[in-house]
Amino acid sequence: MSNIKIAIIGGSGLDDPQILKNPTELNIETPFGAPAGPLLSGQINGVEVVILARHGRAHTIMPTKVPYRANILALKQAGCTHIIATTACGSLKEEIKPRDLVFLDQFIDFTKQRNLTFFEDKVVHTTMAEPFCPQLRGVLITAAKNLQLAHHETGTMLTIEGPRFSTRAESRYFSGLGADVINMSTVPEVILARELGLCYGSIAMATDYDAWREDEAAVTWEMVLNVMKDNAEKVKKLLLEIIPKINFAGCQHCGVK
Repeated sequence: MSNIKIAIIGGSGLDDPQILKNPTELNIETPFGAPAGPLLSGQINGVEVVILARHGRAHTIMPTKVPYRANILALKQAGCTHIIATTACGSLKEEIKPRDLVFLDQFIDFTKQRNLTFFEDKVVHTTMAEPFCPQLRGVLITAAKNLQLAHHETGTMLTIEGPRFSTRAESRYFSGLGADVINMSTVPEVILARELGLCYGSIAMATDYDAWREDEAAVTWEMVLNVMKDNAEKVKKLLLEIIPKINFAGCQHCGVK
């Protein structure tokens, strides 16, 4: 346990210093620039934890401007060995409802050159199978079961650059690629974490499924914000449950001795 230092990346209430004991701020610069904000370092039941708000504490950074690579490198420089990343997402499948958690085991990186039309855009997508430590995913899933949280044990996240897609035609297309949920691009996090030898696990928090509704206007931004707030509280309980119990000794993926 002494070798483990866990980073939590999130927002929408997950960057809550109150869950840490004796929090202190770390200001770190990286070759990629500064991270989204100060790193909060402290303990949860004796385990060293660092929290970083991906979009800044005031959520003033637009998704396409998030310094993903700077965030990950700053956590590495802070001595973190494991990253638990949380991200809000929209579901592409009807069985995934708002307030459900999805424990991802696959990414599809979908880069789109927007030109005001959908079917004529140039698309490149690269499948990244099982980018996360299976032991970390297993710990998260077990905790979700113990807390009786609505969750899905597997899922493929489609990550994109630019505005969230929500039209029914686009959603059918993306679902055809095998995706379960969709969000802004967090692929740079995964890539750099793997390059740096950091164990990375992700919790996707479903916020809406307007793409699968006949009346898409029925889903308002206020409704999405309320679901995000509820999800943040749920995931905080999940993290407080698992962090004191994590033991990755002997995990080949993590390399913890």
